[in-house]
Order: sequence, then C-alpha cells, then structure tokens
Amino acid sequence: MSTAHRPRKSHAPDCDLRAPDDYPATCAGHEQVVLVALDNTERRLCPGHAAAVWLTDPTYRFSAKTRPETIATVMGYAFGPGNGGRR
Repeated sequence: MSTAHRPRKSHAPDCDLRAPDDYPATCAGHEQVVLVALDNTERRLCPGHAAAVWLTDPTYRFSAKTRPETIATVMGYAFGPGNGGRR
C-alpha cells in the first residue's frame, strides 16, 4: 500500500452545453459554477454558459458550492463589464 498522495488538480467544469473536444472555443472561463434546479438537480457549467442558463431560466439558483467571486464573474457575463466584473 502506497502512502504517496496524488496531486489535486482543478478540473474543467463538466459544462453540459459543450462538446468535450471544443472547450476553448465554446466555454468561457475555467471556474466551476453549480446551478440548482427546482428539483434539486445540479448543473456544473462554465461562467459563460451559467450566465446564459441563469438568464433564460429564472428557476435556477446558485449553489453554495459556487464561490462568490465566480458568481460575480457570471454576473459580468450576464450583464456586461462593470456590472459584475467580467475578466
């Protein structure tokens, strides 16, 4: 039995609006956003797609698993620069 620790890496979100091969072309941002539907199902998205989903379906809410800074990034994508801090 090995006592070596595996390094922890940050993985890209499992953005359900993209194909795995085109992440750089279609997803915006690397932070993970977790949106929760009324039935408590979770969707893990990039900030750009999370903004689109959040704006088009007002029943989604941000999970406590999403960092406040990441929510601010989503707001930047939703409302433009100066209104949430798009980077």
